[in-house]
Amino acid sequence: MSTGDEVLLEARGLSKTFGHVRALQDANFSAGAGEVTALIGDNGAGKSTLVKCLSGAQQPDHGEIRFGGRPLRLDSPATAQRAGIETVFQDLALASDLDAATNLFLGRELVRPGVLGRFGFLDRRRMRAEAVQAFAELGVNLSDVRAPVAGLSGGQRQSVAVARSVAWATRLIFMDEPTAALGVVQRERVLDTIRRVRDRGVAVVLISHNMPEVLAVADRVEVLRLGRRVARFRAADTTLEELVGAMTGAIDREDQQ
Repeated sequence: MSTGDEVLLEARGLSKTFGHVRALQDANFSAGAGEVTALIGDNGAGKSTLVKCLSGAQQPDHGEIRFGGRPLRLDSPATAQRAGIETVFQDLALASDLDAATNLFLGRELVRPGVLGRFGFLDRRRMRAEAVQAFAELGVNLSDVRAPVAGLSGGQRQSVAVARSVAWATRLIFMDEPTAALGVVQRERVLDTIRRVRDRGVAVVLISHNMPEVLAVADRVEVLRLGRRVARFRAADTTLEELVGAMTGAIDREDQQ
């Protein structure tokens, strides 16, 4: 990162092994506040494992994670959420039998005021109203936020997951292939949302195989290959050919800023 950039999240020497498979091998990674960092690499490069380690879904075997300049032990997704970290996983992590509004507030349900709230009665009307607003801001077209998520299309479920993370992220958000199941119009809306989240000072980490999208929205690009970071680029100063070269092994630029 250039001088003056605030390093919000930094991983040093992360390793993770599954049996005889080394998913991460002394992997480094960094993300700055108020910027979009793209994390790219071929299938099996370790991207999803790295994100899971940095969001509390898995724990690395070795290495250090620093957040806001201090060591942070991410022993669960709940720990990450308390730190202001949200994640859109590839599997979406939605409760299919619940409706879209309830999924948006899952684990953060709003209770009714007064005595009823003390007994845990949910304020479903307010949750639905706020869900409608959140989905509208993302351009999500749902006929009824009270309908079970199981009955939504793949793109609609993807949009619900993105909206949930965007609504609650205060410091950092991981987005693992957030546009994979979306059409062209909805994809552009998600990219616009990423820019808006960045502009409010939140760090965004975008994991994507779509190189044109990466170059369109990212400020920096970090490349993983065989479980370690092999290159870093300023998106404005790189090309599609350089990114592909780093992914395939033709270029190794770990020191590139």
